Amino acid sequence: MRGLAVVLFCLLPLIAAAEDAVVRPGAALRFPFDHGAHPAFHTEWWYVTGWLATRDHRELGFQITFFRTRAKADPDNPSRFNPRQVIFAHAALSDPRAGKLLHDQRAARQGFGLAEAAVGNIDVSLDDWSLVRAHDGSMRATVASNAFALALDLTPTQAELPQGDGGYSRKGPAAEEASYYYSLPHIRVSGSIREAGQDEEVGGEAWLDHEWSSRMLAADAVGWDWLGINLDDGGALTAFRLRASDGGTVWAGGSLRGGDGKTTIFTPADVMFEPVRQWRSPRTNATYPVEWRVRVRDLGFTVRPLFDDQELDSRIAGGPVYWEGAVRCDGGAQGRGYLEMTGYLERLKL
Repeated sequence: MRGLAVVLFCLLPLIAAAEDAVVRPGAALRFPFDHGAHPAFHTEWWYVTGWLATRDHRELGFQITFFRTRAKADPDNPSRFNPRQVIFAHAALSDPRAGKLLHDQRAARQGFGLAEAAVGNIDVSLDDWSLVRAHDGSMRATVASNAFALALDLTPTQAELPQGDGGYSRKGPAAEEASYYYSLPHIRVSGSIREAGQDEEVGGEAWLDHEWSSRMLAADAVGWDWLGINLDDGGALTAFRLRASDGGTVWAGGSLRGGDGKTTIFTPADVMFEPVRQWRSPRTNATYPVEWRVRVRDLGFTVRPLFDDQELDSRIAGGPVYWEGAVRCDGGAQGRGYLEMTGYLERLKL
């Protein structure tokens, strides 16, 4: 479901826009237009995650995310200071040598040269952070913080993967509990990182999720578990579930596009998450299942983290505590990707 929508939902509980556009089945995604922003919908994000390797074969994970939300504003107020849209940006580097996530985040109202989310193509920025898509489909991501910096060129190698029914992705029993959602798996990555004052060249593979909605979560969901994997055979696997307070599943879904290009869409009955091993955060005392057995139809596999402590605490900015990190999977499906888990410290408040 992608993703840290949780940042938006938790940071902006009081500014939901009136008369937000509604997600409905049957609407066809249009490219390249739908790569851009959809400002009539309440919530939207462009979410890039991936694995990197340095020249000495050291493995890292990274995340770069831009969120847009439609703020409650007076439509009759012509002032440029009327906050119609707010942009958030979040970035993290998973380095086993550091032993925990390096991360940073920013927020600003759209406009004034501080924050933008363009319509018609990916062109989102917040101060000196940006994610921009060129007309040939390649992208450039730039992030700089005190702890780390990322300057990455992203080159898609596959076509867009619409999630759900042609891009209409259900997130609950009600038809309006849904999003428009597509992925770009197997993105080739090159560029550089800066960590501890040292620049290093890196290469790797990434995954982009773009999702927009005005109502996404079922009322009885306390959080979610989401998994996106670039499979070694060239396929792409997505699996997610909305989790109830007793650990059961409120809703589930996902997709599998095989190396041959054939796509299977999962129903709630097709997806099973079974925790295998847990890790307890020494900072928040939240306990996360960092190792899973996952089954999608007749395909079973195990998910293991690059390292356990990939927890991100965004409470200093009014956000939630969650786990977001690089993982490997093996067994019936083999590959690398990212796992996101929310609602484990406390119920995710929307």
